[in-house]
Amino acid sequence: MKVTALVTAYHPDERLAAVVESALLTCSGVIVSDNTPAASSSAAEKLDDPGVTVLREGSNRGLAAALNAAVDVLPADTDVVLLLDQDSVLPPDLVPRLARHLTGSIGVVAPNPWDAKHGGSYEKAAQDDRGLIDRYGVMTSGMLVRRECLSAVGRFREDFFVDWVDFDFCLRVRDRGFRVVQDTGALLPHSLGDRREHRIGPWRTHMLHYPAWRHYWVARNSTVLARERRSKDWRWSLGAVRYLVRWAFKTAVFERAHVTAVLAGFWDGLVGRARVKYLPDGARY
Repeated sequence: MKVTALVTAYHPDERLAAVVESALLTCSGVIVSDNTPAASSSAAEKLDDPGVTVLREGSNRGLAAALNAAVDVLPADTDVVLLLDQDSVLPPDLVPRLARHLTGSIGVVAPNPWDAKHGGSYEKAAQDDRGLIDRYGVMTSGMLVRRECLSAVGRFREDFFVDWVDFDFCLRVRDRGFRVVQDTGALLPHSLGDRREHRIGPWRTHMLHYPAWRHYWVARNSTVLARERRSKDWRWSLGAVRYLVRWAFKTAVFERAHVTAVLAGFWDGLVGRARVKYLPDGARY
């Protein structure tokens, strides 16, 4: 299989070079889709390898738009697409291990995203090494997608801007009759951001501390998907609602200043709109 890696970046640091280098070990080429605004320097400018293509349009278009731009320039002979974030350095055996699963009806295979700083998987379903499991959705970084599956499903959803782009894509993969699976024994070190542990009485919980605009998109996009999928995938929608309730509760307890953004996201997800005011600085929608 010919694998092409698509790396999305936004104000990347020196880790980007390590990510690209690790991808080139097992991929035939790398496309870096850089959302860093034109006025800022970017580590992507320092990449100098004939196997690397850098796309830089000079503004933050969001994750989905960056992925779509990279897909548009995929080499015609690409069989499999690997999606990567700017901080996901690949273990040397990860891509070959995952690619072996891309047979039959499997359209997407993903590793187990591992919190290298705190230890443990980010996903409860993948905390125990149970081998290959079917999932409704998996995280973008580390995801391998068969080219025919990518073509059948279509473009990534740009109105989501950043959060839940991966779950929307995976649910549409399943709509097309492909399986989405995760190899729980294949670990990919990954960072979701500022993840902290908190205590509520005798209980401990983890929470990602995001800026207000990010809380908005998490709430808005998950609400949109839960609403849209309530008939076709009611079990998944119910799980998404439970996640939203926990997210809102933790925000109210530990990040009270962002409750307004969360409530705005819930409402906009219900009515099907988006607010430009909750885009990060320099973003284009």
